[in-house]
Amino acid sequence: MTAKKSGSRLETEIERCRAEGQWDRIPELIRQLSVKLIANDDLAELLLGEAKLQQYLKENPIKQGASPRGAKPKLVEVRKHLTAALDRGNLKSEYMQEASLLMAKLNYVEGNYREALSNYFKVGLDDLQLVGIPVYRLSMIAEAYATKGLCLEKVPMASPVNRHTGGEQEIITCYEKSGDIALLYLQEVEKALSSGMQNRSPKPGPVSHEQELGFFLETGLQRAHVIYFKNGNLTRGVGRFREILRAIETRTTQNLRMTIARQLAEILLRGMCEQSYWNPLEDPPHQSPLDDPLLQASNTEDYALSRRPKVYAGENIFCPQENTEEALLLLLISESMANRDAVLSRIPEHNNDRIISLQSSSIVYDLLTIALGRRGQYEMLSECLERAMKFAFEEFHLWYQFALSLMAAGKSARAVKVLKECIRLKPDDPTIPLLAVKLCIGTMHWLEEGERFAKMVIDMGEKASEFRAKGYLAIGLVYSLKATDASLRGVQEEYQRKALGAFQRAQSLSPTDHLAAFYLALQHAVSRQIPEALGYVRQALQLQGDDVHSLHLLALLLSAQKHYHDALNIIEMALSEYPEHFILLFTKVKLESVCRGPDEALLTCKHMLQIWKSCYNLTNPSDSGRGSSLLDRAMADRRQINTMTLPDFSDPETGSVHATSIAASRVEQALSEVASSLQSSAPKQGPLHPWMTLAQIWLHAAEVYTGIGKPAEATACTQEAANLFPTSHNVLFMRGQVAELRGNTDEAKRWYEEALSISPTHVKTMQRLGLILHRLGRYSLSEKILRDAVQVNPTSHDVWNSLGEVLQTQGHDDAATECFLTALELEASSPILPFTIIPRAL
Repeated sequence: MTAKKSGSRLETEIERCRAEGQWDRIPELIRQLSVKLIANDDLAELLLGEAKLQQYLKENPIKQGASPRGAKPKLVEVRKHLTAALDRGNLKSEYMQEASLLMAKLNYVEGNYREALSNYFKVGLDDLQLVGIPVYRLSMIAEAYATKGLCLEKVPMASPVNRHTGGEQEIITCYEKSGDIALLYLQEVEKALSSGMQNRSPKPGPVSHEQELGFFLETGLQRAHVIYFKNGNLTRGVGRFREILRAIETRTTQNLRMTIARQLAEILLRGMCEQSYWNPLEDPPHQSPLDDPLLQASNTEDYALSRRPKVYAGENIFCPQENTEEALLLLLISESMANRDAVLSRIPEHNNDRIISLQSSSIVYDLLTIALGRRGQYEMLSECLERAMKFAFEEFHLWYQFALSLMAAGKSARAVKVLKECIRLKPDDPTIPLLAVKLCIGTMHWLEEGERFAKMVIDMGEKASEFRAKGYLAIGLVYSLKATDASLRGVQEEYQRKALGAFQRAQSLSPTDHLAAFYLALQHAVSRQIPEALGYVRQALQLQGDDVHSLHLLALLLSAQKHYHDALNIIEMALSEYPEHFILLFTKVKLESVCRGPDEALLTCKHMLQIWKSCYNLTNPSDSGRGSSLLDRAMADRRQINTMTLPDFSDPETGSVHATSIAASRVEQALSEVASSLQSSAPKQGPLHPWMTLAQIWLHAAEVYTGIGKPAEATACTQEAANLFPTSHNVLFMRGQVAELRGNTDEAKRWYEEALSISPTHVKTMQRLGLILHRLGRYSLSEKILRDAVQVNPTSHDVWNSLGEVLQTQGHDDAATECFLTALELEASSPILPFTIIPRAL
């Protein structure tokens, strides 16, 4: 009785070791079993043969795509054991089936494919039961189907027989059955481990044994969809991917799931459009444009299994409805798994694992970049890449992707810091500091930082090759912006000289680059050297005839020479190429006011509002029935404005971004948020640039109405801009203009003072306030404000003229005469809008 109990325990332990693949323990357990139960010699032969075969495969793994051929000396004993067990025929039927399956597997390993297929035919593989059998036998059957599929693929290579009919489908069915039974087996093993089955034996093994898939199970799980895709049957391949991914996950299949999820995401992004997509819970289409039309009629019927792997099910399971959505879901799952399983250790023993982990993660992040980039979701992308930083030490690619995502998300300050790390990792790449310069001289106005980055490119010398010219272009732009910011005339002239020198050097290094000629023209224009500027802008247009900024500069130069009709023709020609370019349209409004009268200018304002509505589609539907003197209201949805991050506000008059205007924009942001919060408690969000553009359209319309003496209409337009940015210094200035038009001097003075409290260097406000103070008899204060305005912008002829009037009233005739002469000289070369309205960016 004791011997029977002991034998039962040993058999249970053997079953557990077979299920968990602990082959090194089998011989010792067989020795104990043979001592206890003498009649189990044939079973011992079977188990020894299996253990030695599996141990051989563990020590000599078959590689994917390999074709085993020839007898292996180490497998001679395996064949002896299995032959002995089969020949005597004393085993129970289920053990005879196992012996036959192992013999077929041995034949495959030795390259006897036909013998292996004969073994499977004799055992009746399709008739084997999946219900009520030990867990390890599920693994044997799954491996048997995979091996049969491999043999069927190999045999026709010697004698091809109608591959693309039933034979091809039989191979795929073998792999699909193998994959399903393999998933079922792994789920059962995990269930057994979690329920503590291993503790029922007298000598339990390790509590948690890490299961390995092995060559045959991995082939069963991965080969079917490979054949589908190879044959052009994308629909069935995608369906197979989804079947595997819907199966309940096990620890063993985690890496496989990440690989399959990534591959399916790549197919969805690259090979499937929205029209050909079907969601995972729908039946796939019978005919799909994704599939090869020559293979659509192939036999692809489903197969039956008595047991299938468990799948995730429930009422609240999310189901994607489009290809990008499903791809993104798959990639976010893959990214989560990649982050969780990342190898962070840097000791030499883990080096290969770390490299493999990093490569796998990099592929996921590259696909995430494609998926999120298509939807413009750069904020989310930067957050994903930030999570990758924990294993991105010294990995340039991930750092660079992170920097680019931050740039696209508008996080310029962080992007510059990340680009510094990229420069450290790749110091000889000139494109990285050039990107940093682009950010520094753009939204942030970090001119000192920008100068340092530009000098890095220049200092590379010949190593920078064609980018060296870009380095000189970048440092020229830095000097040009510094000249605009400088308050002392001598400092301005010094930076202008440096900027011209840098642009000339850039042109000499790259004579075919239109940007060098364009910025030379712009710098001469800002310095009021109109003939030289015209020469260079013509060079730029010869090199790039459709460059919008060169055409705009040419129009402004013509307007500076008072050729307003020619300038308007150039603007209209440019607008035929760039009909939605708002800066060109603002210039057109100014020119039309001079050339064709205010009615034409107002029509252009109306046209701009229509373009704005079609471009941004951000209007409030509830306002569609309301009227306006310009257009049925293009009223903005004010809920969109409160929590915006205000970028550096580009003044519609001066155009350029100064350090003082950045500070002013931040004050405006704070005040506008407070004012908006008092108006509405609704959540407000959205991009800011469209609303800034809309505000400027209303302000231009208000200016036209002010020019023709219509204060009511001007007030209405100003109010529309104030609804968007209630504390903008431009809005406050326009309110002052309207008040002056109505003859309310005190009210105008109050608006101008409020505007200057927001932006102390707004020259037009300073000039108008100076004139009002002059009319009120406060000559000293008026002179002080106008002299400050001249210091800020020494090229404004209106300010010089106003200063001359104030000095003349005080009896300083000589000084007044100088001011009037300066005003006349500047007015002769003054464009319709300042040259600095043209952006200076790399």
